[in-house]
This record gives sequence, C-alpha cells and structure tokens, in this order.
Amino acid sequence: MCVRLRRYTQRDLQQVLRLFYDTVHTVCAGDYTTKQLQAWAPWPPDYDRWQRSLSAQYTIVAEQGGQLVGFGDLALPGYLDRLYVHRDFQRQGVATRLCDMLERRAKSPVIETHASITARPFFEKRGYTTWCEQRVCREGVILTNYAMRKPLF
Repeated sequence: MCVRLRRYTQRDLQQVLRLFYDTVHTVCAGDYTTKQLQAWAPWPPDYDRWQRSLSAQYTIVAEQGGQLVGFGDLALPGYLDRLYVHRDFQRQGVATRLCDMLERRAKSPVIETHASITARPFFEKRGYTTWCEQRVCREGVILTNYAMRKPLF
C-alpha cells in the first residue's frame, strides 16, 4: 500500500470531517452507544471551529490515490490531539505511520493523548500507559476515554 503523508491544508477540511464522522460511527460503534457516537461526532460539524483547530496545530493527513485515508494532529509541545483512520484502511499501518510522524514532531519528553476505548489498545502497543480513566461530557452525554502518556526521550 502506497500511502503518502503530508501537511494538512484547508482544501482537506471536507474529507477530514467526513472521515472523522464515518470512522467514529463505524469503527467505534462496538464500544460506544449510538447516542454517545452522535454526541462525539455530530453532523453537520462546526466547520469554522474545526478549521481553526486543524490549522493551529501540527496536522498531517494520509492519502492514497487522492483519497484521504487518515489524519492526526499534535498540539505542541506534546499533546496528540486526534488520530483517525478511514474504516476501510484499519490495521494497514496508516495509524502507525501517522503516529510515528507526530511523535517525532513532539517537543516534550513525554507525549500525552486522550484515547477512546477503541483506540486504547493501539496506544498501549506503542508504549503508552493509562494514568487516568475519564468520563467526558459531550452534548450532555457521558463518554469514557483514557488519559495516556508515553516517554519519548
């Protein structure tokens, strides 16, 4: 599989938002209720808020044949904010490549993330440890995630 990583541009916004929505509502459906998924990834999204966030952070996308297959972003110095891979490209190394690049970009001795129930095993395999189970309220709905960290240096 030939996946190319590059910096996010505003032209990617629509594909990023569609990938985020579809991934949450399919890949995470086994770990969260429909109500939780809708609170986590509502449609339509707030385009302006997403654009501001993606542009302000170090955001990269993965594409294959012109199709966006994943994205991730890092709030410097060391917070991995988002990491999502298209449902048809799960377990093909896309998340690993994105995460490798984001971790290399971190300017902190420790990188942190808030991982979903679904993503937690991926991060554990990469050496992240859970330091806190959290209950997050989105749109009045409680979701579980895990504050995780990994030493980089």
